Amino acid sequence: MFVKICGITRLQDALCAVEHGADAIGFIFAESKRKVSFSIVREIIQQLPIDFLTIGVFRDQPAHEVIEIVGQANLRGVQLHGQESIQEVAEVATKLDFVVKSVVAGSDEAKMADQFATDMILVDSATPGSGTSYDLNLLRELPANVRLILSGGLTVDNVSMSIRAVSPWGVDVSSGVESAPGIKDHAKMRDFISNARSSIIKT
Repeated sequence: MFVKICGITRLQDALCAVEHGADAIGFIFAESKRKVSFSIVREIIQQLPIDFLTIGVFRDQPAHEVIEIVGQANLRGVQLHGQESIQEVAEVATKLDFVVKSVVAGSDEAKMADQFATDMILVDSATPGSGTSYDLNLLRELPANVRLILSGGLTVDNVSMSIRAVSPWGVDVSSGVESAPGIKDHAKMRDFISNARSSIIKT
């Protein structure tokens, strides 16, 4: 089970995620309460294990700008969390190996998610980062040949149940493990990762 902790803004939170076994952490470069500069991200990454997966989250930014920031911050992957077209995703994917495309549950994009230049598809609510959940039955509209990363309203208490309900490839959480926007609760991070990994679903 792939587990990503998103909205990291502080070194201590990044180190906690690594310590407790997260597969990846995300840094938000789009407008958000959790937005960080590439200089801060670069400083954090320098103190993480060299092979740890660090992901920049972008929303409707030009492909060349995304690729430039990834290089400046020494990120290893990206998550495109806006209305990026098939062509824009493909342009980024030609430069980077780890590309996640986000779609809104129940949207037209979700129904044709297998047409993007990546099979890693994150499904979120219409208000990302808000902790808002949605009807998991909407995930039945997702093409079967994509790797589903479940996001939106996940918490320590519901992550295991959600995994058992939809059998995703991975899960992504931000507000569900916070004490305040951008400030992670280390006990919640630990328990979220543990609960996700102890799910009966084998992936």
